[in-house]
Amino acid sequence: MVVQRQRLRTRLRHFVLKSCVGSILVHLTFAINFVKMADKDMKTENLQDNNGGMDINTDENMSGSTHLNEPVAEESEMEALKAKLEEADDKYLRKVAEFENYKRRSAKERIELIQTAGKDVIIELLEVLDDCDRAQKQLETSEDAAAIKQGVMLVFNKLRSALQARGVKAMDTLNQDFNPDLHEAITEIPAASEEQKGKIADEVVKGYLLNDKIIRYAKVVVGK
Repeated sequence: MVVQRQRLRTRLRHFVLKSCVGSILVHLTFAINFVKMADKDMKTENLQDNNGGMDINTDENMSGSTHLNEPVAEESEMEALKAKLEEADDKYLRKVAEFENYKRRSAKERIELIQTAGKDVIIELLEVLDDCDRAQKQLETSEDAAAIKQGVMLVFNKLRSALQARGVKAMDTLNQDFNPDLHEAITEIPAASEEQKGKIADEVVKGYLLNDKIIRYAKVVVGK
């Protein structure tokens, strides 16, 4: 009896041990498979997130919302950018053409302005020229010296008035101190007195100002 009880206890221990080991292996296998499946699902979700939530595959015959051989959205963006570039290029060419036309028009207007800049002055001088023609006829036909002189003086005064109306003014140089900014010394002569030294004794060519700017220097003789 004692021996049978010991054998029964031994068998019971082996049975319990085998049951525990088997249960542990089953649970361990289940846990490993569960971990593998969870890891696979996480990788799939990450792949979808990286592709903007699209179910991408390389085979168009397999299920999936997007295939790699489908047209990419970037092509439409490239077309839009290309259209904008062509539009900007067209606007640039138009602006260049307009600027070239403006340059040609401005150059033409500038040339015309230069050519006709003295038009108004010339018209006024033509009136003086007409008076000169009349004075010449009078000189040829008249022997009245006083009348001839008066006619010539009228022509001279008219010419001076026309120039003064345009801002032309003659310089006053006689007995003035010599100024190299206004005068050009032709020669020097002995001064008649100490007060005349360094002053203008004679005027060879009259100087003129146009709107207070020198257009011709006076050529003078200076006392020393």
